[in-house]
Amino acid sequence: MSVAASIEQKLAALNPQHLMVENESHKHSVPANSETHFRVEIVSPDFENVRAVKRHQLVYGLLQEELAGPVHALAIHAFAPDEWQGEAPASPDCRGGSGQ
Repeated sequence: MSVAASIEQKLAALNPQHLMVENESHKHSVPANSETHFRVEIVSPDFENVRAVKRHQLVYGLLQEELAGPVHALAIHAFAPDEWQGEAPASPDCRGGSGQ
């Protein structure tokens, strides 16, 4: 199973109304076909009345295995349904590695 598929499967525990897992590794100085840098958009009723830090902690808790292994970076955009505007901010350009 790919890392992205594993992330999607585990985040299903949060009952998402919207879930997008994007492998952004190609934007970084890593070998081709890497699965190390991800961006997650998740909209869940489980986030209602929950502060942003706690939302991230919930995601981190579900993805402990991935974060301890192949995942080097994870951008999390977590929303309650009434906060969701249809899109989340784009990830910034890579500023590390070889400068690409």
